[in-house]
Amino acid sequence: MSQSRVPRPLFCGNWKLWGSLSESVALAKGVRDATAGVTAVDVAVGPGFVALAAVAEKLQSSALGVAAQDGYWEVKGAFTGEVAMAQIADAGARYVIIGHSERRQFFAETDASVARKAKAALGVHLTPIICIGETLSERDAGQALARVSSQLDGAMRELSDAELVRVVIAYEPVWAIGTGRNATPEQAQEVHAAIRAQLSRRLQGKAQEIRILYGGSVKPDNVASLMGQKDIDGALVGGASLTVESFAKLVKEGTSACIRS
Repeated sequence: MSQSRVPRPLFCGNWKLWGSLSESVALAKGVRDATAGVTAVDVAVGPGFVALAAVAEKLQSSALGVAAQDGYWEVKGAFTGEVAMAQIADAGARYVIIGHSERRQFFAETDASVARKAKAALGVHLTPIICIGETLSERDAGQALARVSSQLDGAMRELSDAELVRVVIAYEPVWAIGTGRNATPEQAQEVHAAIRAQLSRRLQGKAQEIRILYGGSVKPDNVASLMGQKDIDGALVGGASLTVESFAKLVKEGTSACIRS
């Protein structure tokens, strides 16, 4: 297989609503130590907001990055409960997950709010991980590519070309998140290729620089088959990132299989 592609793979754990402060710090330390010898890819963990600063401080001198699970576009003001992108950056995070399907489903996240959040994140030098993906009913109706295209278009709308090349896209079929099901490598590649083509229509060759991750029941035993696909540049990992053993194994298996490593 060709190794001309530019993106450096990224494996990012999303811990969702899990972990006390001490549990989060311990998990982060364990992942740091277990992946210290992995240098061909980028690795990050996504603790809850309460643990964000403590985890980032513990990882300060390591290559392991930290991701926030959400953020808000306003800089300051009367927005009770929200966390500004500048506050996230100040806490030591490098990435911020935006538009996760659970945010869209349970908290009324829209394509418009995703775009505003991505713009705000880039403004304080955070890397947004923009999540897009179809529901089971949309896939069954043959609307998967159209839905993903619409979400991507909405996310890109407020970004300049220079900003767009700095984002990470995560394709996460909603029907595969936490269900034990996952898209076959061929299904995932089909959507990733469509995303790449859509980016290319806007950015031409620079679209090759954008990392497109797969998210949806990624585990140590299926990550290699996914990473062998041409347009899959890493993974956004949920449940399998909640133990050191599982996440470290997934990162190592994925790195070994990555056609760019």
